[in-house]
Amino acid sequence: MSKQKIGLLFGGRSGEHEVSISSARAIANALTAESNQAKYDLLPIYIQKNGSWCGAEVAQQVLLSGIPLQTEELSVGVLSNQLWQFPQEASEVDVWFPILHGPNGEDGTVQGLLKLMQVPFVGSGVLGSAIGMDKIAMKQVFAQVGLPQVRYTTVTRSQIWSNPCVYPKLCDDIEAALGYPCFVKPANLGSSVGISKVRTRSQLETALDS
Repeated sequence: MSKQKIGLLFGGRSGEHEVSISSARAIANALTAESNQAKYDLLPIYIQKNGSWCGAEVAQQVLLSGIPLQTEELSVGVLSNQLWQFPQEASEVDVWFPILHGPNGEDGTVQGLLKLMQVPFVGSGVLGSAIGMDKIAMKQVFAQVGLPQVRYTTVTRSQIWSNPCVYPKLCDDIEAALGYPCFVKPANLGSSVGISKVRTRSQLETALDS
């Protein structure tokens, strides 16, 4: 029985970069465990915070250290192998694990890339990923099919920043709709990044401004 080559794609351009590294390390450890060594070959690909793609040599360094690498930390030899596209050996991958958290990875973007490449990958497809990443769109879909939900309200960035005169009324509306305590969370981040539990008007204003 021949080994399957598993492509592990991690890092990415989002506030959940470090979470992605942690997840990728757990998956890499499982795939390279003694019980799986006869089944799988691992090809890790690391996407830096600036969006550049790095091949297996750099990716393995990040997996071992658990710490993001910056461009200035890379040697000239390694930097010359830095990529903006999949390396040549990626064509040998049998299945991709896109372990990218947050925007530009978990929101259907990378899933769309892999679909265009016509390669199998683990996880939800483009539509499921996009809807699942956007909490507002997700709640609208839930409401459309009649799933019960807790009370919520949506606020856009333009509502918060465009007109200071509207801001007090906006807070009044949130208090009337939800009361305290309530949670303020970004519409398109995960892993509890950016979530605030607020109990007072001042905490609400701070959470909305963050």
